[in-house]
Amino acid sequence: MNETRKPILKVRDLRTYFHTEDGIVKAVDGVDFEVYPHETLGIVGESGCGKSVTSYSVMRLLPARTAFHPTGSIEFWDEDKQSYVDLLKLPMDEMRKYRGSKIAMIFQEPMSALNPLFTVGDQLMEVVLTHRPDVSRQEARERAIEMLAKVGIPAPEKRVDEYPHEMSGGMRQRVVIAMALMLNPSLIIADEPTTALDVTIQAQILELMKELQEEFGTSYILITHNLGVVAQYAHRIAVMYLGRVVEYADIHTIFKNPLHPYTIGLLKSIPRLDVGHLKEKLPSIPGTVPNPMNMPKGCRFNTRCSVATEELKCFVEEPPLVEVEPGHFVRCWKYV
Repeated sequence: MNETRKPILKVRDLRTYFHTEDGIVKAVDGVDFEVYPHETLGIVGESGCGKSVTSYSVMRLLPARTAFHPTGSIEFWDEDKQSYVDLLKLPMDEMRKYRGSKIAMIFQEPMSALNPLFTVGDQLMEVVLTHRPDVSRQEARERAIEMLAKVGIPAPEKRVDEYPHEMSGGMRQRVVIAMALMLNPSLIIADEPTTALDVTIQAQILELMKELQEEFGTSYILITHNLGVVAQYAHRIAVMYLGRVVEYADIHTIFKNPLHPYTIGLLKSIPRLDVGHLKEKLPSIPGTVPNPMNMPKGCRFNTRCSVATEELKCFVEEPPLVEVEPGHFVRCWKYV
């Protein structure tokens, strides 16, 4: 994970644990990745692997009463200060200054992300007025209308005064994207931004995000379980399993030369229309994700892995994340 370019975000040994009545859940357990300027990092994996918890950790949106970070750092490049800032060490008042202005988030369910009691214009304007006290309400309103037009909402001068329930799901998602872009942040985290939308609208939203990235030069973290999506829109991929990154590389390397058995299983389970075997049963990864409070001994994937052996220490010790070729990291005893 070392390049000559300066990453905009460096996550190192991030651990996010939760206190529960039954014990401690290690939802994110030693995650490392980098996000580079004007690029998209795709974080993929099954439900429960820690993707969303990773994103909420970066934004520091988790409840302090139950969630804690025993180790790790989240270093964000602050263009104004010309230095890295560890978001985990910032007082909450300082962290709020970064949310929305320098780092924004697109949530997966737009209806819950938008307040039904306020017009979309008021909610868009709030982003500007909160971070830029020198901006007037009229200027903030003009910015809201401009951004609604940017995300492809027709008649933005009218829509700006509508309530969320007056818009379709696709329109609401466009509003959430407009909200994330209001102050032109350096980094946007998109947490499964098309989950609640139909396939046609999904494609429109993802194309819109790509166009806006090219226009504004924004970096994205795209969190999804859909490898087809990251194949089209991501530059790098971090594959997560049970709170760990098990493989990390650029998009072409992952799809042409996947090494971790979990990554290989995910890729094989993608439906194909070009192989002529539509009547054959679609391959799947056997078993289910283990309970995070009862991790298997050794490699966390060993209960579902077809190549795990005693000789490789798969059932004895967890493998480290090693660089097998420049920029390609994998967590598997087969490559240690």
